[in-house]
Amino acid sequence: MRHPPRLSALLAGAALTMASTALAVMGTASGAAAAPACTVEYAVVGQWSGGFQGAVTVTNNSAALSGWSLGFDFPAGQVVGQGWGGKWSQSGTSVTVVNESWNGALGTGAKVSGGFIASWTGANTAPTAFTLNGTPCATDAPPTPTPTPTTPTTPPTTPPSTPTTPPTTTPPTTPPTTPSPVTGAPELTVSGARFTDQNGATRRLLGVNRSGGEFMCVQGYGFFDGPVDDASVQAIAGWKANTVRIPLNEECWLGLDNIKPEYRGANYIAAVKDLVAKVLAHGMTPVIDLHWTHGQYTGSSAGCSDVHASCQKPMPDAQYTPAFWTSVANTFKNDRRVVFDLFNEPYPDRATSTAAQAWSCWRDGGSCPGIGYEVAGMQDLVDAVRATGAKNLVLVPGIAYSNDLSQWLAYRPTDPAGNLAAAWHVYNFNTCSDETCWNTGLAPVAAQVPLLAGEIGENTCGHAFVDRVMKWFDDRGLSYLGWTWNTWNCNSGPALITSYDGTPTSFGIGLRDHLRALTS
Repeated sequence: MRHPPRLSALLAGAALTMASTALAVMGTASGAAAAPACTVEYAVVGQWSGGFQGAVTVTNNSAALSGWSLGFDFPAGQVVGQGWGGKWSQSGTSVTVVNESWNGALGTGAKVSGGFIASWTGANTAPTAFTLNGTPCATDAPPTPTPTPTTPTTPPTTPPSTPTTPPTTTPPTTPPTTPSPVTGAPELTVSGARFTDQNGATRRLLGVNRSGGEFMCVQGYGFFDGPVDDASVQAIAGWKANTVRIPLNEECWLGLDNIKPEYRGANYIAAVKDLVAKVLAHGMTPVIDLHWTHGQYTGSSAGCSDVHASCQKPMPDAQYTPAFWTSVANTFKNDRRVVFDLFNEPYPDRATSTAAQAWSCWRDGGSCPGIGYEVAGMQDLVDAVRATGAKNLVLVPGIAYSNDLSQWLAYRPTDPAGNLAAAWHVYNFNTCSDETCWNTGLAPVAAQVPLLAGEIGENTCGHAFVDRVMKWFDDRGLSYLGWTWNTWNCNSGPALITSYDGTPTSFGIGLRDHLRALTS
């Protein structure tokens, strides 16, 4: 989020219940030994009132194919809205998925996966019959496991006869239980498309941003804008927030000499560590965010012409940003409750002429078209963090001020720790600011990795827009943080509070009441 001048001196939804159904679909066999033509796995990976997200994986068990078409019927009137991994169409109850140009070749034993968003009413019954290139496939129930014999036996040479009555199983003495969340701030791990804690419990990051650490030091006024004492942090917890995002300035952290000595280097680091400790002491997750960086940029949408970290730049710089993350990771690597947000709002798309150039710059850095300094890409920053041995959760934003995740999956960095999630920002004035765009641009990402809306807000001093954002994210069990816990004018900020005791603005009351309702 862009910032005004320093004013003093110048999810009632519950966490998404995940339902999953898997079907093994076999080609019609002429005899017991015939190989299945294909195997299809169908799963509902997320469901909410009136809608759901599905996933389909097809394994080709026959001869290699140069193109494929999957067909199935929805038995309860479900309607596909949009899909990915193939060209999706629907006529009546019949759904057809045809390969894209890049995934048409399907060798023997090869798999291809796709997903979709659909609506439903009444019942969301799974389809049971599929075809691959017009060849019917029949469902086949998975075999019933047999008890382990007490003495070795010779495997039968012919299939056993079908029992006349279905086998029975003894239910466990106690039903399985959902893992209980750990107390206090968790050590977060990426588990598929969810955040989980040490107990394996699903967690959502819900809270606020605490701006100030990115601009006060470089402007020569202090470490933070407003108090960061225990009472002010307790006020955040009083909103039932469980996460606080803390924007930082790389020049202040690294102690560059353009920063006043009292606000740089060891003094700045100590102030940040103290705030992190207070956030943790109140049971909340601290997210360290690199917000303002070095590097001169005067192109489209430039926030300033200054080479120093006095505004948002389109990309992190290779000169200082890897060193910043090396230092931050070494500082917090022994506390996995601390989360790392690599770069606030990349916008290489404003400097480069094509989307491919923007996304390549975003991931790989180097000499990027339209940017006059050497860029550190997201892969460089992930590598810098992991080289320290830090296993902390890492958040990677998209482009277009973090509002575009359309190519995030295709370009995402490689993480040897496997603990990488996507970050996204949205305001009412952004390009991707309605449910249609979210369904198209966000849902495919959220189906594969956890998604955090690191900044949500609006410049109306109301909360109608963020109410819609929170509902969409609540329906899918995703995470979000309001911008910002500062006493600015809520039209220009936007700001959540009028006082650091937690008194909300008319904008902030929407987030406060919503967070409290989620935990009531």
